[in-house]
Amino acid sequence: MSYSITKCAIVILAAGQSTRFGSPKQLLRFNGKSLLQNAVDAALQTNLPVIIVVGANSNLMKNELKGLSIMIEENKTWREGMSTSLHYGLTAARNLNKDIEGIIFMVSDQPFVSVSLLNNLCKLQQQCNTPIVACSYAEKLGTPVLFHKIFFEELMSLRGDTGARKLIEKYKKLTSSVPFPEGVIDIDTREDYNALLRNGND
Repeated sequence: MSYSITKCAIVILAAGQSTRFGSPKQLLRFNGKSLLQNAVDAALQTNLPVIIVVGANSNLMKNELKGLSIMIEENKTWREGMSTSLHYGLTAARNLNKDIEGIIFMVSDQPFVSVSLLNNLCKLQQQCNTPIVACSYAEKLGTPVLFHKIFFEELMSLRGDTGARKLIEKYKKLTSSVPFPEGVIDIDTREDYNALLRNGND
């Protein structure tokens, strides 16, 4: 079966409250920009349509994104969990292009996501013809991840704080992976951020 993807979009999930961190981690500074800006910049460089889903602290997020060529979707049900942000992003992508064939989901707290990594997801998908291409780090598969449209309805059926990883695990045999060792670095706590600054270039 062919899983050709020629029409693709990127959805950045940035609706969380950062409960463990205590303040909006999307706005933390790294390499002279916020983590949110870093994520958006990498996505925009792919020249694919970019949708960002905001929720908690939405006004702060929108202010950070002023003037950028992206679509901003506000998830008013963000308290119900990550699955709702997937739903908002997926719906927005389908409204943007009814013929959409694939979506890359990424988060805003992985500071080392780059345009080359995102492009590699698309390249590997074309080479391997698999309907899922995920990033591999710390002996697991995760975001950023590219889903073919055959999974759109199942993504829409997710509930609660369930993210894309549930589908990656369920369909592991249909998944290719791109090495992304830096993907293990995400910012959940002050200790995570302090470690990033110690080892980074800010």
